[in-house]
Amino acid sequence: MIILYLFTGNPSFKMTLFIVFLALVALVILIAVCKINPFLAFLVVAVIAGLCLGIPLGQVTKSVEKGMGDILGGNVVIIVVGAMLGKLIAESGAAQQIASSIMQKVGLKNIHWALALIGFIIGIPLFYNTGFVLMIPLVFSLVYQYKLPAVATGIPLLAALSVAHGFLPPHPSPSALVTQFNANIGKTMFYGIMIAIPTIILAGPLFSRTLKKIVSVPLATFQPTELPVSQLPTIFNSFFAALLPVTFFALTTLLPFFVPVTFHTVISFFAQPSIVMLIALAVVTFSLGVKKGRSMKRVMIIYGEAVKEIAMILLIIAGAGALKQILIDSGVSNQIAGLLQNISLSPLFLGWLTAAIIRVAVGSATVAGFTAAGIIGPLLIHTNTDPNLMVLSIGAGSLMFSHVNDSGFWMFKEYFNISLKDTFRSWSFMETIVSIAGLIGVMLLNFII
Repeated sequence: MIILYLFTGNPSFKMTLFIVFLALVALVILIAVCKINPFLAFLVVAVIAGLCLGIPLGQVTKSVEKGMGDILGGNVVIIVVGAMLGKLIAESGAAQQIASSIMQKVGLKNIHWALALIGFIIGIPLFYNTGFVLMIPLVFSLVYQYKLPAVATGIPLLAALSVAHGFLPPHPSPSALVTQFNANIGKTMFYGIMIAIPTIILAGPLFSRTLKKIVSVPLATFQPTELPVSQLPTIFNSFFAALLPVTFFALTTLLPFFVPVTFHTVISFFAQPSIVMLIALAVVTFSLGVKKGRSMKRVMIIYGEAVKEIAMILLIIAGAGALKQILIDSGVSNQIAGLLQNISLSPLFLGWLTAAIIRVAVGSATVAGFTAAGIIGPLLIHTNTDPNLMVLSIGAGSLMFSHVNDSGFWMFKEYFNISLKDTFRSWSFMETIVSIAGLIGVMLLNFII
């Protein structure tokens, strides 16, 4: 997109665009080719880009530090507490209970729909990798027990997990984008769920019907080890814990329409994402932790393990914030925004396209989301684009066509023990469907609202 305009405008502007383009190329090369840690890659590119774009030598590090601080300040609590919540739900057996209860209700005939529903519910509090590792044994147990095609059985679950990861807070990318675009987390989640449901249906149960002939023999290593039924929390407690953040966000979004204005300040306080997540964690710490016989020390150990698992995600977010601030402080963001304004394409589509291109090049949905946000963000100031929909548009783009540079691609291939060709045919195509369907959903919502 930028390349097309390198040949237009005044020379200084062309040089500015060229520097930005080289920065993005350098980011891709460092991450995808040189295998540099994304956090370090972001820092290196941000510093060099800042110097090349004319930011004074003494100001570059200040811009980097400000960008890191600003973006982490609004997201650390949400992401860290969300990770803790998801970890306890997994460790307590609540996720297992949710899966078992849904399977008992729907039966084998509707197994694909059941797995999609399980993936969506579990995917709200659990990060993708955690949900993948936790739920794949369930898929394999069904495959072994009922002689089902493994890939076709697993795709609905994984499609739902992927959609939740890309579209819904408190997952890292959408949560951070909400903060960056000053969006409303309740509305974003509400819109996200509206788009997620048809997307999951299309990429999950419907698409999986085309994959029944793929031969897969899951590795014996991944056969399930489950908690005894006697140790599982109740069905109500399990669903309550998993859906508590969603319930809070929904209530605080809807209540202002039904209560006097005098209560709006109180509601606004409890609607803050960090407050919602802290309340949810406090409740779940008691209901799934202390009440189920776990000592507070053991619960804190679980929370500590959760923080270790998402530490690198926080660093990547910080690095992306540094590059974003460099683009702002150099004035490039406003220049690019002005350029994009003259393009006869929807800002929502441009957000999706930018994220999709970076995702395909780099492989990381998180990197793609934040890099795109730094470029597209200024458009929100100059247009009437709904920031909640922009979060979802970029989120959808960041899931586009997962392939060999994405760790999720290899997790799927190795767990299911299938060929590269079949991995592209199933996993990569499923992610592409999720991305395109998400974009269509965003554009339809934009037309309706």
